[in-house]
Amino acid sequence: MFEQTFKNIDDILHKDAGCGSELDYVEQTSWVLFLKYLDDLEKDKQTAAELTGKTYTPIIAPEFQWNKWAAPKGADGKLDHHCALTGDDLSDFVNIQLFPYLKKFKVDAESANTIEYKIGEIFSELKNRVQSGYNLREVINRIDELRFRTHAEKHEMSHLYEDKIKNMGNAGRNGGEYYTPRPLIKTIIKVVAPQIGDKIYDGAVGSAGFLCEAFEYLKHSKGKHEHLTSKDTETLQKRTFYGKEKKSLAYIIGIMNMILHGVEAPNIIHTNTLAENLADIQEKDRYDVVLANPPFGGKERAEVQQNFPIKTGETASLFLQHFIKILKAGGKAGVVIKNTFLSNTDNASISLRKLLLQNCNLHTVLDLPGGTFTGAGVKTVVLFFEKGMATQKVWFYQLNLDRNLGKGNPLNENDLADFVELQKTKAESENSWTVDVQHIDQTTFDLSAKNPNKKEATALRSPQEILEEMKALDEESADILNSILELI
Repeated sequence: MFEQTFKNIDDILHKDAGCGSELDYVEQTSWVLFLKYLDDLEKDKQTAAELTGKTYTPIIAPEFQWNKWAAPKGADGKLDHHCALTGDDLSDFVNIQLFPYLKKFKVDAESANTIEYKIGEIFSELKNRVQSGYNLREVINRIDELRFRTHAEKHEMSHLYEDKIKNMGNAGRNGGEYYTPRPLIKTIIKVVAPQIGDKIYDGAVGSAGFLCEAFEYLKHSKGKHEHLTSKDTETLQKRTFYGKEKKSLAYIIGIMNMILHGVEAPNIIHTNTLAENLADIQEKDRYDVVLANPPFGGKERAEVQQNFPIKTGETASLFLQHFIKILKAGGKAGVVIKNTFLSNTDNASISLRKLLLQNCNLHTVLDLPGGTFTGAGVKTVVLFFEKGMATQKVWFYQLNLDRNLGKGNPLNENDLADFVELQKTKAESENSWTVDVQHIDQTTFDLSAKNPNKKEATALRSPQEILEEMKALDEESADILNSILELI
């Protein structure tokens, strides 16, 4: 049912002059979805308060509540068309009253990790792009059919929302910013193996895929027979997942994605991570785990580069410095980066490899094939490291698949199962090998993934053999032609 609803909403937005692409569809669906979610959340909190004899004070004032302007219901429980705003009346109410009201929450919120602050932040960043109030009315009616009350409903919604993000990634326009393949994320989390109580951070949070999957992983981390305690649940809700995101749309999608996965008030801040000076990061700001796929290839301005000891315009290299600095001693990381990071000969890349090898134990490098990221032509590697101890040996694994990856043939978890298994013992195989850091060039710190165990391709046949086969085929062809001529 939910899937059809999402398709219908896309069809409505496709007709609207204000929405030109998949990115707009997701953005506009997100804010309406968020307000419906908020309404269901408030109903649940009110019911819980009544059961314990307490009074619940709603977050949203009565005139701005969903059942007042978006979906007023009659006695029969159906939409009351006389009271429901539509056309220009609806557009004017949303643009002139609702959005300014919700924007004010940011100023009045007690702190940045409250749902009130998130409401204010989201509606400060967004505009209603649906130009026709009649189209907006149709979208609202469809979203009113959705329910966020049970675990199963939230689970289905989160899957569908992930699909929308994936489609958005496939739609181009830097889609990779929004979508890292989930099998890769799950594999990275398995190897990093966070625990309940760890503070987990993604400074380039995008659509929050890493944090959502880490939440799923930790929810089931105690095995089938042992449930999370209420203290564990509170820890996961409030003190585990942290993120930063620079772009407005990605920020909103990230928040919405985490909410749909079951994190009520995600600790995601809308800010440019790289605008922070590394020298200002103190022990209280540090995290136990970093999981991230920072944007590559971007160029940061000179004033942003001043925040970093190793100056470079390459965004991913600045992020890597940030991640190393913001990890606690003993902290663990899994970071996706362009494979050229391992071998680039510019001063910044050399200095950064040296910093990583001296300050951290880079224990594992996963070398991924081209096509892992749909629409992105770059080849990538995943760096797994722990802070606080210099690297002695690096275990490499080269993912060699017998097929080309692409939109219709994406990476799956099974592709990575061999890597996960071998990584436990850092075993040697046709696809894996170990490099002793003492044996690499101590001036360039080149870490190129050159697999010494890969079997050589079958040797080419000699020209003599090829010519003889051609001759034999020619003779066979002549025989067939002669047979045919005899029949005529």
